[in-house]
Amino acid sequence: MKWVYPIAKGLFEPNRENTPGENLFFKLFELFILFYTVKFSFEWAHYTQFRNAEVVLPLGIANYIDVSIFFDNYLSFLIALAILVIAIVAFFRKGPKWLYMVAMLLFHLLYVIRFSQGEIPHSQNLIGLSLLCFAIGLIWYPDKRTMPRFIIGSILFFIGLGYTSAFVAKLIGTGIHWFDGRHLWLWISEKSIDILSREGVYHPNFLQSLALNSVGIASLILLIGWFTEFIGFTLWWHKLRPFTTTLLIAMHIGITLTMNIRFDAFVIQLILIGYPWYKILDIYFKETPAWVARTL
Repeated sequence: MKWVYPIAKGLFEPNRENTPGENLFFKLFELFILFYTVKFSFEWAHYTQFRNAEVVLPLGIANYIDVSIFFDNYLSFLIALAILVIAIVAFFRKGPKWLYMVAMLLFHLLYVIRFSQGEIPHSQNLIGLSLLCFAIGLIWYPDKRTMPRFIIGSILFFIGLGYTSAFVAKLIGTGIHWFDGRHLWLWISEKSIDILSREGVYHPNFLQSLALNSVGIASLILLIGWFTEFIGFTLWWHKLRPFTTTLLIAMHIGITLTMNIRFDAFVIQLILIGYPWYKILDIYFKETPAWVARTL
């Protein structure tokens, strides 16, 4: 188990001194997570109230309870409002330590209510996972120094694990020929239908045209993205993290340009968590701001 310590050291940096910039960044990052948690909650509540009609594909706890009862009477909005209230109270540390756990369970409930229609996206999953890490960190690591390190480190661990697992899943599901450029042709064509039906016109961009005109170029695009997913686990080492983060961001830009699939919250979170922004903040802050110290 000697390999465990270098990973834990890279994720949690136990020997690094706590700094004012780190404390401020942690609270700003927490605010980012809560913003998207509340944003998604009200978007899902609105869709549920005005568009959901029946449960087509139950997810998660929807396999054990009938979530159709939340389709009417603005019950989904009440859940979203409860998440908003909990987020405010928990952010300022005015309630019990398990408040974020309640928010995470309600967030999951809204997710399975909203996406009970047959299409299951994963672009919001990282926000939910981060909320879970906050919940665990506040309950089991109440110390003001170790709690932020655990939360940020655990989020980085699961991001790295998620990307590398995506590589492995493609390898298992399709095989080594997953990066065949004709697969990209198919995906570009499928997304073009969505755009054509929505806007009435579709014109491939420069990168899409390159891919569609050459199997080799299309295969190279997929291979670069696949390799980038494979090295996702290198986020666990803080010295490699900025380089891996840059490659992952570039991969998502490539996905957007080729297949018109956007992961806005994913990319913003990568930008925030993948670089040592606390070092810049430390230049301007000689001590932790008072409001941050009170809410750690």
